[in-house]
Amino acid sequence: MTDPLAPPSTTPAPDPQSAGGSPTASAPPTRRVSPWWRALSVALLLVLALGWATSASLYEQLKAQIRHLQAKIVALPQVHYVAVLVNDQQRPALLVTYDPKAAALQVQRLNAVREGPEDSMQLWALDGKNPPRSLGLVLSKYQTLQIPVQPQALQGVVELAVSVEDKGGVSDRQGPRLPYLFRGWWIQKAI
Repeated sequence: MTDPLAPPSTTPAPDPQSAGGSPTASAPPTRRVSPWWRALSVALLLVLALGWATSASLYEQLKAQIRHLQAKIVALPQVHYVAVLVNDQQRPALLVTYDPKAAALQVQRLNAVREGPEDSMQLWALDGKNPPRSLGLVLSKYQTLQIPVQPQALQGVVELAVSVEDKGGVSDRQGPRLPYLFRGWWIQKAI
């Protein structure tokens, strides 16, 4: 029943055919994404995340390797001076290098000559105008040894020499026995 006082309705009455859901209805189509596309997009996101994580890890590993190699380079001896001491037949007997950072001479034997039980081999710095300065003893029990030497002790040195002295070596005042057993030029290496 309708109210006689109510204004007349201006809205059209619903079409009985469209209310029933007939196939001719013009409802907006729903957009559906294929499950394959969803799976593919998820897989691509996982690949991108894995690639990002891998590249970040590789970058950190590279930085760690660079730091490690830089530390190794700093720790390497920086040889600035070198001498090859030879015997009277000009055959090499000792290789002597100097690392100012470590303040040490490294002496390497190149032959089998050893001092006797009552002798010591003593290393001398020669500058040509002053008396020889003792740098230390070359001990026979080592094939390679380090002798601590301050850079000032090598100022003006042009040659290194080794003499045979009494056990324990001699002082600078007493000086070396002559002739020298081994002798060689002290050369500044190109840096």
